Amino acid sequence: MVRSASPPLRLLLHPLFQFPALEQFVQSQPSLVCRSHKRKMSAMAQPIPGKFVPLESSQHTEESSSDGFKFRLVSYNILAQVYVKSAYFPHSPSSCLKWKARSQAVLTELRNFSADILCIQELDEYESFYKKNMETLGYSSAYIQRTGEKRDGCGIFYKPSSAELILKEEIHYNDLVNSVDIAEKGNNSTAETCTVLAEKKSNGGHGDPNDPRVRLKRNCVGLLTAFKLSDSYPPIVVANTHIYWDPDWIDVKLAQAKYLLSRLSQFREHVSSKFSCIPPVIVAGDFNSTPGDEVYSYIVSSGEAPIKLYSLYAANGGEPPFTNCTPDFTGTLDYIFLSDGSRLKPLSLLDIPGPDSTDVIGGLPNHQHPSDHLPIGADFNVLRTA
Repeated sequence: MVRSASPPLRLLLHPLFQFPALEQFVQSQPSLVCRSHKRKMSAMAQPIPGKFVPLESSQHTEESSSDGFKFRLVSYNILAQVYVKSAYFPHSPSSCLKWKARSQAVLTELRNFSADILCIQELDEYESFYKKNMETLGYSSAYIQRTGEKRDGCGIFYKPSSAELILKEEIHYNDLVNSVDIAEKGNNSTAETCTVLAEKKSNGGHGDPNDPRVRLKRNCVGLLTAFKLSDSYPPIVVANTHIYWDPDWIDVKLAQAKYLLSRLSQFREHVSSKFSCIPPVIVAGDFNSTPGDEVYSYIVSSGEAPIKLYSLYAANGGEPPFTNCTPDFTGTLDYIFLSDGSRLKPLSLLDIPGPDSTDVIGGLPNHQHPSDHLPIGADFNVLRTA
């Protein structure tokens, strides 16, 4: 929940975290969050409906035409209830933190988006609440829970009337732990580095934080999916992920981002081969990274990453001033990335309130925004296959 400026990159130069080692590992797999004043609000306040603002012009946007399939996608970290404690959110009205109120507020938001595809992070109470309630609203879903003792995960809700799920793969970033052995077998200096790091002091019985095996086991997950929109249109690939939160562990976050794009590139090639097309790609999620930092820069790099992506909001007026808002941290952590030069054209963007907006003053969550994050999204037009 609390984010801070990043220190030196620690193990970023470790051979494990360089792309070739990750690529080698991926190819060996078959498929693989100053205290401020409290804002006084009425307990009767309701979530504010999202507003989609049409795009007038952009280098990545064309005028809407009748020759295309239109759909809406929203990405949203809804704040897992397991993390909702008054000690973490002392600025928030206690009534808006209770599960009964929050769950209904989040459900109201999800319904009001009228989205065809919803990419949700920090999704807990999936089986007990969200799955059945979203089914009542006409959504099917795919879900992956975090490993270990974590109770939340990533989910994609979609309307079968708009999108048919045709392929799905899970991403377990803990799989990166196995890549340590692969890196060591092919690189003696890597093994020597791991040995030196392992001799450093332990982390209170939880393992040495400088051991790559310990650092990489963060229990983070993601989903890769492919949807068929219509027989006349190419499938689209949609990825949803939640990258590790700790600002001190940029090396781990970068390793996860590299693994994500490696797997995504493989998955896209699989879809391309199976359906004889080059599918447009949408990558959504909470990347726990600010614009311009190492993770963000890697994802939008045209030469280093295995798949060329650009940020939807950055290309259409700039990244939001923030997507996460608490008294301790306010900044942009959530993004939607798109494949460059694709048949996927954004038509409108979900508007984000500014820092002076009365509904965010004092920090989130509150009665109008049930999460500490804000949703992002867009309307898209998919052009027909040539």
